[in-house]
Amino acid sequence: VQLQASGGGLVQAGGSLRLSCAASVVSFRTYTLSWFRQAPGKEREFVSAIKGNGGSPFYADSVKGRFTISRDNAKNTVFLQMNMLKPEDTAVYYCAADRQVINSSVRRASSYNYWGQGTQVTVSS
Repeated sequence: VQLQASGGGLVQAGGSLRLSCAASVVSFRTYTLSWFRQAPGKEREFVSAIKGNGGSPFYADSVKGRFTISRDNAKNTVFLQMNMLKPEDTAVYYCAADRQVINSSVRRASSYNYWGQGTQVTVSS
């Protein structure tokens, strides 16, 4: 499984970015896809996740109402639409994937065996 994240960049506070993560995988729709982020000097933290079977997505409280995760199973791609960006959203964003991630574990980085290379998001004040 290979994941390729893209879409990061520099944006002013209040702006928007859309991240994409393309997966080279068979049976993409069976995978739970997630986004994590890591700021300098901080631990990697959960941002959002979406299960393969649909259902309500998962969000960290810090991004709820501002970020939207979606997936296109026909294109093997997961997206993260980020609106109303804040300087504290600055981080390297990673996409992650795995099968059979139970709901209680979607927020744990250890639940995912497959990771993309990360894309830098910088929000200026």
